[in-house]
Amino acid sequence: MSKVLTFLGASIGGAIGWWLGARIGTMTAFVVSTVGTGVGVYAGRRIADSLLA
Repeated sequence: MSKVLTFLGASIGGAIGWWLGARIGTMTAFVVSTVGTGVGVYAGRRIADSLLA
């Protein structure tokens, strides 16, 4: 279950990051998407830990 939540967090974080960065340009979208993916992974793992603990 933790892998599913981590994957969901990464996907949602990356999509939000791309959407925000695309307003400026493609390279900015890539960088912000990468940061969003990292934040999403962190959030997904934190949620999984709190639910499964």
